[in-house]
Amino acid sequence: MAVIGSAACEPGSEPALLAEEVGGRLAGVGVTVVCGGLTGVMEAACRGAYEAGGTAIGIVPGNATGEANPYCTQVVATGIGHARNLAVVCSGEVVIAVGGEWGTLSEIGHARAIGRPVIALRSWGLTGRDRVEGAPGVIPADSAHQAVELALDAL
Repeated sequence: MAVIGSAACEPGSEPALLAEEVGGRLAGVGVTVVCGGLTGVMEAACRGAYEAGGTAIGIVPGNATGEANPYCTQVVATGIGHARNLAVVCSGEVVIAVGGEWGTLSEIGHARAIGRPVIALRSWGLTGRDRVEGAPGVIPADSAHQAVELALDAL
């Protein structure tokens, strides 16, 4: 399961706490967490998974595995910068977006373009037009528990 969100989110903030709970809940049911491997939401999700005894894979934008947060149990260094966003969402059958900024929005777009469902936990609200009116495949969630349940149902 891919977990996406802003690297700029502060430790202890609502998005960080939600991401940590999401990571822990996913690991608790044996699901591997895949993310961008850096700070903010990514680090919080990895911390939750790690502390629950699970696996957290970080797909980092640079060419050094050392840039990953300390809670990644496995790291893939891509050397491709923001283009790694596509690798992140391709690596999860479902994507959970927690909060987020522009990078998160790009990942949501990539996920939907390849047919991955997105659970939006206090994330982007999208409307779309024509074939994407109502943002099909982007499902809002109000809590970490609900986001994980919706994601598991989407599998």
